[in-house]
Amino acid sequence: MNTFQFLADHGASVLFWVIFIEQIGFPIPAIPLLIAAGALVAGGNMSLATALLVPVAAALPPDLAWYYLGRYKGGKVLGFLCLLSLEPDSCVRDTENMFHRYGPRGLLLAKFIPGFNTVAPPLAGIVGMAAATFVLYDIGGTLIWAAVSAGVGALFGNQLEQLVGLFDQAGGLMLTILLLGLAGFIGYKFYHRQKFLRHLRMSRISVDELKQRLDAGEAISVVDVRHPLSLQLDPDTIPGAINFTLEEIEHRHQEIPRDRDIVLYCSCPNEVSSARTAFLLKKKGIHRVRPLEGGLDAWRERQFPVERRVNIGLAE
Repeated sequence: MNTFQFLADHGASVLFWVIFIEQIGFPIPAIPLLIAAGALVAGGNMSLATALLVPVAAALPPDLAWYYLGRYKGGKVLGFLCLLSLEPDSCVRDTENMFHRYGPRGLLLAKFIPGFNTVAPPLAGIVGMAAATFVLYDIGGTLIWAAVSAGVGALFGNQLEQLVGLFDQAGGLMLTILLLGLAGFIGYKFYHRQKFLRHLRMSRISVDELKQRLDAGEAISVVDVRHPLSLQLDPDTIPGAINFTLEEIEHRHQEIPRDRDIVLYCSCPNEVSSARTAFLLKKKGIHRVRPLEGGLDAWRERQFPVERRVNIGLAE
């Protein structure tokens, strides 16, 4: 039995489980199967309803589970996602920007963007999006994702069938090449991620050291680099901290003094926003800059004092 015939006979169940596993958080791309489903629809081997509704049935349960985990467990869920994905920490920041700019409508496009489809559901729960609103936009986004992908498959169905035929002829050799390519890509991303995290661990400052130096009266500037969305949800700050975001560095870096140590903090997984901001500031000539280990959460866990900012809005 060739690959195309196998998909014709078992495509619905394969499509369901691949999408389900992808939405749990594992880096398994489902779009190729959605495109294949469109080719099957064009060839009369799958109904259009199956190609559209199976993705919804597969994606909604894990998306809802992530939504409620985000709602009740908060940022700890995002930290857990760092263990499942290669670059979820940067996706968190991008997804915050998406929600900040588009609100629930961002869910309509989230599944097209690698990483967003995993981070968006728990972040929707964290920001307090109503469950009915989340379900409505999540289903809408899944239908758009399935329809566009299936449309591409239907449009290029003949070419796809020829490609699958070549794959069958090549047999194990083609599969080996694809598996080696995938393993190489994952290994490359994992290596650079670990290299970045090792550098981050070497450059951080602990909350105890920061508190001691502040109490001793040392001239240290503390900068809160959290996203406005995070500030709205959690307005506590380290006393005296100023706030500007990673995205504002280009036009606000002059506000950072060059004659003292700078400590950056956030509430993101692995202090990635702080680290990326530190790298960008160093490019601007500000070299005495370090991320705060554990961020705001570690500061509060030691029961050190905080200030509460008021009148924080999403447009800030």
